Formats: sequence, structure tokens, C-alpha cells
Amino acid sequence: MGGAWRTIRSFILWSHERGTIQYDVMVTLILLFVFFSPRFIHFNDTPVERNPHPTGVIVYGDTDGSLVYEVNSRAVQPDDDAPVKAQLIKIIEPISGEISISKYEPVKDKKGKVVSYKVWVTR
Repeated sequence: MGGAWRTIRSFILWSHERGTIQYDVMVTLILLFVFFSPRFIHFNDTPVERNPHPTGVIVYGDTDGSLVYEVNSRAVQPDDDAPVKAQLIKIIEPISGEISISKYEPVKDKKGKVVSYKVWVTR
């Protein structure tokens, strides 16, 4: 019985030299645990689902150093020029503060449907 405890103690304290059969057994058991435990133990570590902001605003720099905001078309209900500008300002101002729109243009897909608006702003 004392020999069994001595063996268990040597495995726990990792007192075997590299290249011995005991060392190889310990490394094999560790690798088996690492690679096969996710199949049997449910760690509940799935990633949190991220919901993007409903307005879908992307900000990037223009060639002249100004910022361009690209607003998803689902956030804007187009009627005529004035309400679209007002809606774009309402969407962009919480992100960047008080702005005025210098110009904007709709971005269309291959079928001609508006998918977003590119907006150039000045502060």
C-alpha cells in the first residue's frame, strides 16, 4: 500500500525525469484531457451573441482627412431630401456630436436597391 501512495505522490509532485515511462504517461493523460474533455464536459463557454447597433453606422477616413459615415439604409426612411438629412443627422450626432452634413449619397447594390448612405460631415 505504501508503494501505491508513493507512486501517486510522485505523479502529483511531477518528480519523474523526462524520457521515463512515468513522464510519458503523465503527458499523455494531460493531452487526452485537453483534447477530449470538451466532448464530455460542457463548459458553457459559447461566445456571447453580439447584436450590432440597429442603425449600423460605419465611420472611416476620407482621402482629404475628413470622416465619412456610412449609415445602414434600414435606419432611414427615405421620402425627400430634407427628412433624409434630418434622419441622418439624428443618427450621426449621438456618435460624433454636433455636425452639419456637407453631402450624402445613397450606396446601391447590383439590383439598384439602396443598402446604405455615405455621409460627409463638417463640425
